[in-house]
Amino acid sequence: MSHKRVAILLSGGGSNMVSLVDSMTGAHPARACLVLSNDAQAGGLQKAADRGVPTAVVDHRPYKGDRPAFEAELIKPLLEAEPDIICLAGFMRVLTGDFVSQFQGRMLNIHPSLLPKYKGLHTHARALEAGDAEHGCTVHEVTAALDDGPILGQARVSVEPGDMPETLAARVLTWEHKLYPAVLRRFASGDKTPVLLS
Repeated sequence: MSHKRVAILLSGGGSNMVSLVDSMTGAHPARACLVLSNDAQAGGLQKAADRGVPTAVVDHRPYKGDRPAFEAELIKPLLEAEPDIICLAGFMRVLTGDFVSQFQGRMLNIHPSLLPKYKGLHTHARALEAGDAEHGCTVHEVTAALDDGPILGQARVSVEPGDMPETLAARVLTWEHKLYPAVLRRFASGDKTPVLLS
């Protein structure tokens, strides 16, 4: 059985990457082929290396203000790794439409809100400010528009009295670690039916 090849992009500690890589064993239809970061100090790089996954770094800082030049470098290790699927897992750079279009239909992202609510940053604080009864996370296909694209899965959590952005974020993160692997497994087997968890 030939496995789908999965490249994972991250900028930080890589907790979602760890949940994805650790899920890709046994009968899973995919395997990680690369973990790529824009920050050489990202904790996720060592965690990937510890799991035997090849890593690469393309620092965005030398390309300040020139996103196409950064992406021209970013795409090189990706093309070498020949991924079938790309998973954004806490990758904190906004990608241009030109970059995304090269991987259209093959690039996934996890976002900490129940999209289409709260695209962008500070999602937990915004959910609390709005007085929402529930919050959660979404895995979606990446399109040129930020935090848009077909939804492939959502996990819902109740907002509890006394929640702060930090407590809500921590609770959502535990569901991210369940949702993203479940969506990837289904997506890698060719099924785009949304995964709904609560």
